[in-house]
Amino acid sequence: MSGGAIIGFDIGTTSIKAGLFDADGSLLASYAAKYPTRHGPAGRVEQDPADWLRHMDRALAAFSQEISPDEVCAIGLTSQVNTHLFVDADATPLAPAIIWQDTRCAEEAAQLDAAIDPADKTRWWGAPLPVDASHCLARMQWMACNRPEQWERCAHVMLPKDYCLHYLTGELATDPISNVGMVDLEGKFIPELLALVPGACERMLPLGRMDAAMGTVRSGLPFAGTPVAVGTMDAWAGMFGVGVSRPDQGFYLSGTSEILGIISPRVVPTPGVLVFPPVNAIQLHAAPTQSGGASIAWFCDLFALTPEQMNELAASVLPSETPVPLFLPHMSGERAPLWDPDCRGTIIGMGSDTGRAQLARAVFEGVAFSARWLFDTLATSADISPERLHCGGGGFGSDCFNRLRADILGVELHKVSVRDPGVLGAAALAAVAAGRFDSVSEAVGEVVVYEQTYQPDPARAATYDEKFRLFQKAYQAARPLNHALVRP
Repeated sequence: MSGGAIIGFDIGTTSIKAGLFDADGSLLASYAAKYPTRHGPAGRVEQDPADWLRHMDRALAAFSQEISPDEVCAIGLTSQVNTHLFVDADATPLAPAIIWQDTRCAEEAAQLDAAIDPADKTRWWGAPLPVDASHCLARMQWMACNRPEQWERCAHVMLPKDYCLHYLTGELATDPISNVGMVDLEGKFIPELLALVPGACERMLPLGRMDAAMGTVRSGLPFAGTPVAVGTMDAWAGMFGVGVSRPDQGFYLSGTSEILGIISPRVVPTPGVLVFPPVNAIQLHAAPTQSGGASIAWFCDLFALTPEQMNELAASVLPSETPVPLFLPHMSGERAPLWDPDCRGTIIGMGSDTGRAQLARAVFEGVAFSARWLFDTLATSADISPERLHCGGGGFGSDCFNRLRADILGVELHKVSVRDPGVLGAAALAAVAAGRFDSVSEAVGEVVVYEQTYQPDPARAATYDEKFRLFQKAYQAARPLNHALVRP
């Protein structure tokens, strides 16, 4: 068998990240590169999948200079999900990839959602999950109605990691977990759901285990002959990358969006969250917000600041001395737990003394309040509220922001040392596929290391509890106005 090194890839929303790890999980080399995302009219958000492959090639070429191919035993993949690529029989893209942030399919989603009995939703998914604009079925319906020629030529609808898997190996496969809203609690596609869009069923990829090898790297590429794992969605890979794999554990991933989750075998049907099919005794309650890092990027672009400068501004504010406005971080609508594509970013409570520093802190607080709303909803669904969340991702680079999040959520945040937990999680899945470990739990127990813990300040609990209630009221008050502005 090949050596014990592993390569992990994360095809993210704004960039691709890759890591070469040794047998102990130590990072030997890394690769990261951004690619453009095109924003268009009617809520369109797209990417060119050729960018994913170009940077994957560059990463593999770079790693081949660092290590002999026979020392790498497997490659793992994870990616953004609810990002869909329509391809022909040769896996050639027929259109740009529709990114999860894209809301063009809101009307199709509403029509499909109205056609489904709420009782069926709970039976399929464990909760009355709505069909929203990022749902695969809504994307299929939009393509069938608005691009009939492309829909006719479409042979498969792929997620980014599945497209990259096919590029590396020539194999067609996906995993149940990544197909959010398309599979039931047994991890199988739902025939009654797929029947709502004629032709949807035959365009879905075969399902496989996330920790199973699916082919080997084809001839002509670096590391040819190396097994490639099916992989899974970024939230699950990130969960593994921050060391969460057992019941009653919780996690918080921060990047373009905020993703929180709790593992629990108990299911209390709760609107607004996702309950995934059980995998190896892992029953995950999880969901993403829409704009975490995206709100911070908006603020930094608006004032021509770096994230480090924004952090310094926010840290300079003493809320007891200077009022901090309420910021609703719904710059492109909101996903969990509200699932409201037409809500928008809102600032309430500005005064003549409000400056950039107060606004910077308001953005941090608003993102944290959206995470708390999601965390409270997840705790209801999972019937448990963990006192500690394992956390990681690029959004956890700000010490001020991390302390503020611990205070607002009222839980201890246990931050991992690796910057890109999704990459490490993908590598852990590959290690299991290669036979290095018997389970993902065993793998993450060996490779995940923590670097810092943030304790909530009890003295601030009452203040933030009250401001969180105002945050919820502000959303409800602004909702009809924002809807009227978005769809006059």
